[in-house]
Amino acid sequence: MKTLAITLAFALSSFICNAQKNDTLPTYTITVKINNTLNNNGHMLIGLHTADTFMKTKGIQNSKAEIKDGKVEVTFKDVVPGEYAVMVLHDENDNNRMDFESNGMPKESYGMSNNPMLFGPPTFSDATFKVTNENIDMIIRL
Repeated sequence: MKTLAITLAFALSSFICNAQKNDTLPTYTITVKINNTLNNNGHMLIGLHTADTFMKTKGIQNSKAEIKDGKVEVTFKDVVPGEYAVMVLHDENDNNRMDFESNGMPKESYGMSNNPMLFGPPTFSDATFKVTNENIDMIIRL
């Protein structure tokens, strides 16, 4: 019984120590600007992704932004250092998803960090950038 109590005490103290350690990690902001929307229809859906969420699910932080004069600016806050990618979709019809033509081509404009020119589905490595020790400003082209 003593062994169980000691093991439990060590486990709990390690969780508490790790929780306190994460509170002291520096965090940064990522500001995303889109300046070339074709129109002001709908909204811009913007997601901050890790390798685990990219092209699979919602990002670790997400934003639905209004388009004004063909421009959008969104800031993701409290981002810890690491590797990320940003995905952007101009959801012109406000259905919260990307629409496709019958041949599989997207009907709505999209873009991602690093602005890669692709002829197929993007990969995380195409759009990856690192947050290290400073805030990041980026412009994404649709």
